[in-house]
Amino acid sequence: MTGSSSLRERERLIFERSSRGRLGYQLPALEVPSLDPAATLPPGLLRGEIEGMPEVSEVDVVRHFTRLSKWNYSVDEGLYPLGSCTMKYNPRINEEVARLAGIAQLHPLQPEDQVQGALALMWELEQALIAVTGMPRVTLQPAAGAHGELTGMLMIRKALSDRGERRRTVLIPDSAHGTNPASAVFAGFETVEIASTPEGTLDLSAMARQLEGGDVAALMVTVPNTLGVFEPEIVKAAAMLHERGAFLYMDGANLNAFVGVALPGKMGADALHINLHKTFSTPHGGGGPGAGPVAVSKALVPYLPVPTVEKAGGRYTLSSDRPKTIGKVRGFYGNFAMLVRALAYIRSLGRDGLKSMAEGAVLNANYIRKRLEGDYHLQYDGPSLHEVVFDDSLQAASGVKNVDIAKRLLDYGFHPPTMSFPLIVHGALMIEPTESEGIDELDAFIAAMQAIAREARESPELVKGAPYTTPVQRLDEVRAARQPVLRWRRAKD
Repeated sequence: MTGSSSLRERERLIFERSSRGRLGYQLPALEVPSLDPAATLPPGLLRGEIEGMPEVSEVDVVRHFTRLSKWNYSVDEGLYPLGSCTMKYNPRINEEVARLAGIAQLHPLQPEDQVQGALALMWELEQALIAVTGMPRVTLQPAAGAHGELTGMLMIRKALSDRGERRRTVLIPDSAHGTNPASAVFAGFETVEIASTPEGTLDLSAMARQLEGGDVAALMVTVPNTLGVFEPEIVKAAAMLHERGAFLYMDGANLNAFVGVALPGKMGADALHINLHKTFSTPHGGGGPGAGPVAVSKALVPYLPVPTVEKAGGRYTLSSDRPKTIGKVRGFYGNFAMLVRALAYIRSLGRDGLKSMAEGAVLNANYIRKRLEGDYHLQYDGPSLHEVVFDDSLQAASGVKNVDIAKRLLDYGFHPPTMSFPLIVHGALMIEPTESEGIDELDAFIAAMQAIAREARESPELVKGAPYTTPVQRLDEVRAARQPVLRWRRAKD
């Protein structure tokens, strides 16, 4: 039994640590009876005792959750190699700025003359995103990348409707993010999948055949795509779509690969959502607040959600004067604290720093690719940008799958990469280090991956039994998925 296993046995659930009569604190009785809620509020508004709530002391609670926190892995601890939905380091200055009293304590219903600074901040962020996308306007309302996709597709639908057209087909490459087809369907479209070329890029001939029918509303394509490969014919694809009256929706999840280097607006994009958590370092994960602003072409500007932030004569206002708008897509004006963090990141880096950020992300991904090329198979070997997608075909000869590699990586102290995505790569291992990591951390990760590749050749059963050092070891994943235990229940006497 390892030390981690014994720790796991000691760490009971908070309910199991309960001891009758134990309290964290106890307030004295109120000296003014009229302030007692039980005496002043209707009984129907009062909550009674909650049955089964744990009775624990303050020190029990603090130690319990502190121990649990040490089991988790975070970007503050080391490399997070997840591809596509990447976690990069969140600079602490961003957090400090977002917590300034004048920002954190604002209320969204305050009058405009009291929140000029907040409106100026949002206006400045929009101008910065306009600059890095080369597109004329941006909405900051969407609360996530997928929400941004839906917003963009709703604007496209409204634009088509104003033209008197009822196009219903959206083309989506087979390497797309899973949210792309979902967002298109939510917006009222039907989707048609386009197979990728042997190089893993958009097949223009397949797209051209679909365009012949005249029902294509848009193409949703990720640039660079989910293989980490730039779409070399994206400008030609945009021209083909526009010639047929269709729109180009560009999934900007991977915008961090070319910020400061190339402009999506110059590529012909009509709508582009931007994952602030990935490109501009706002927090990501855990179901918390996100932000997915959408940049649009001139053709879609009339349909932007309202209100928009406008500037005139040194004053900022929230304007709803947009007759063709799709309306609000979120309460108020977006997740303001995320917008603050993104602008802090952009301001701290500046124009040259943003370009260096993209170059660093690409350099790190290619460093990993080159160092691991002999140990892991690369199905699509086109030039990599921000991420590299290996697969487990070399290890499969010994019966080792990508899930085994991922679990063994836990024993080496690293979070696994993104697994089994994109779907066109069987047994995929998608790795994206971002620009956050220095060479020492990259070398340590590479050494771990090389060691696992060696173990897969020489001791495959060792890899297939991993992990060994984690608090919870290998589970019956099928049973966990089909018969999940989602809540604690008191054992019957």
